Amino acid sequence: MKVTVVGAGAVGASCAEYIAIKDFASEVVILDIKEGYAEGKAMDLMQTASLNGFDTKITGSTSDYSKTAGSDIAVITSGIPRKPGMTREELIGINAGIVKTVAQNLVKESPNVILIVVSNPMDTMTYLAHKVTGLPKNRIIGMGGALDSARFKYRLAEALEAPISDIDGMVIGGHSDTGMVPLASQATRNSVRVSEFISEDRLQQVVEDTKVGGATLTKLLGTSAWYAPGAAVSALVQAIACDQKKMFPCSTMLDGEYGLSDICIGVPVILGKNGIEKIVDVPLSDAEKAKMKESAEGVKKTNGLLDV
Repeated sequence: MKVTVVGAGAVGASCAEYIAIKDFASEVVILDIKEGYAEGKAMDLMQTASLNGFDTKITGSTSDYSKTAGSDIAVITSGIPRKPGMTREELIGINAGIVKTVAQNLVKESPNVILIVVSNPMDTMTYLAHKVTGLPKNRIIGMGGALDSARFKYRLAEALEAPISDIDGMVIGGHSDTGMVPLASQATRNSVRVSEFISEDRLQQVVEDTKVGGATLTKLLGTSAWYAPGAAVSALVQAIACDQKKMFPCSTMLDGEYGLSDICIGVPVILGKNGIEKIVDVPLSDAEKAKMKESAEGVKKTNGLLDV
């Protein structure tokens, strides 16, 4: 199993680290345009192998896509990160050009690759990858919902003063501060709805804190977060590489599901060796349907800025 990570910045390096530590891939290739940067990150990570107990081979390359040939899965993290006060949508002008070039080069070297898109605005970049590669819809996946759901569960555990292993919850919709749709009514603590443990006002505060989770971290850090995004990517990659049939909310191309078409947006999917193996239809309340529709309109508006 060969995995490529394009972009050796904080998010890309975190992806490579978590994937390597889990020791399910034979090789991880890190690629970046900055001379020597990917090579340095790869060397640094390889020097942790004996300490962290993994045998995954990690190599780095400066802009040489031939080194990615034969990749089973490729992760696109490249592009400029958010700065405080920026929306994900404001990144589209620069990142669209980067993602287009990266996706085309990856598919050229690895025609059977499964792409995982992390670059922001993530839903629109996932849609762009579809348009410029022509890959089947099961082989292009946007990471956002997996990360947003992890942040939701963190906030729920905090509010309930419960261990996070007790908590289950999911966020669908667009990967944006206004587009996320945390399914608060369906969140549970060991199968008991969380509404049994906290007030409606506190639950709504959890929802709002989840939606601005990325912006909160960007304000604190001065740039985009990297640990949780890297962990989210590694979970998706492992589910595919190990054919786990696990369910995650991911940005996927819809063709009538959830009443939406010609759009990539976060919905629950089953991930296995073929990438997205099934889109799961979750019953939504009228309020959740309305929020999902509003989220989709926002994503389509951003998609309209693409030159494809």
